[in-house]
Amino acid sequence: MSIRPLVPVVIVSLLTASLSASAVTPRADLLGTPVPPAAANRTVALTSGTQYVNVTGGDVVRFEAGSQAFAWSFDTSPLVQVFDLSQVAPVGSLDRVVRVYVAPNPLYSERAEFNNSVVSGGLGGGRTR
Repeated sequence: MSIRPLVPVVIVSLLTASLSASAVTPRADLLGTPVPPAAANRTVALTSGTQYVNVTGGDVVRFEAGSQAFAWSFDTSPLVQVFDLSQVAPVGSLDRVVRVYVAPNPLYSERAEFNNSVVSGGLGGGRTR
């Protein structure tokens, strides 16, 4: 029996497994904390056309979805870059996927400065990759 006919099946299986592994949902405790809506310093109206929201780590945002409102403090893990807002929204307040894209908190930019200096040769003795 030749294994040649099985090669496409194995390739498709491996690709499916790798795509599933990359779509991991972050744990709720890494996404920030709920806060009273009055604590927010920014308001975002979630309309039927809203597909995504851009925030920066440290932002406190009030979300208004129809007659419901909730607020979230994005004191997220530095590992979290994107997640589905329905993970933190009150049950029933969202009827679709709204992605939250989280930019790094500028108060903790040492990591970015370190990465930039390493790439530019600042810490590597002038060597480049």
